[in-house]
Amino acid sequence: MSFTQELETSEELWDDIVFPPSDLLSDEPPLETDLHRLQMTLLITCLEWLWRERNDFYASGNLTIYYSPRQRKSEKFRGPDFFVVLGVERFPRQSWVVWEEDGKYPNVIVEILSPKTAATDRGLKKQLYQDVFRTPDYFWFDPNSLEFKGFHLVDGEYEELPLNQQGWLWSKQLGLYLGIYESKLRFFSAEGQLIPIPQEVAEQEQQKRVQAEQQLTEMESLLNRYRERFGELPD
Repeated sequence: MSFTQELETSEELWDDIVFPPSDLLSDEPPLETDLHRLQMTLLITCLEWLWRERNDFYASGNLTIYYSPRQRKSEKFRGPDFFVVLGVERFPRQSWVVWEEDGKYPNVIVEILSPKTAATDRGLKKQLYQDVFRTPDYFWFDPNSLEFKGFHLVDGEYEELPLNQQGWLWSKQLGLYLGIYESKLRFFSAEGQLIPIPQEVAEQEQQKRVQAEQQLTEMESLLNRYRERFGELPD
């Protein structure tokens, strides 16, 4: 079966679904495992922290993207595990509705592989994101096997991205590397610095405070010993 036939068959199945008359809410199922949930949350949190001063992007995960050219609720929708849309106003959404967002599709998509979804993520979704979404950067990551690949759209077709010396892949859209760190997919700056989450920043600051207090205590101890032997320091 060709990709087009497979997609049409899938869409026919979706046509039978009847949605209640309401706003277009996300209709994605719960994430399969804690690893999926934690990985998705980690990517969103890292990017939102890094770009906390920016208001020109939208990042989300496991959220339905509706893209029906007929603006129908019951056809043509997908829910990437993580996606970023650039050049849009930053505010919470119940779903991503392409026809209500000036026709914008994600600039970057990351799918988190699982035994149930891996074949679709590598095949049907990759073709969809290439031919319909025209998403410039597409990545997939398996939190169990640590399989990690990325693709960039060139002349309408995905070309696999080469790994750098650290085993990272460059996202031109984000201006960041994606790479595996402590068995998780993380962002790195162009200079190779790990992009932290707020909790890590707080921990680093706490560690610096502890070190500064230790250094101060050591200096005071040295000063006290000096005073015991030689008296007060000269003016």
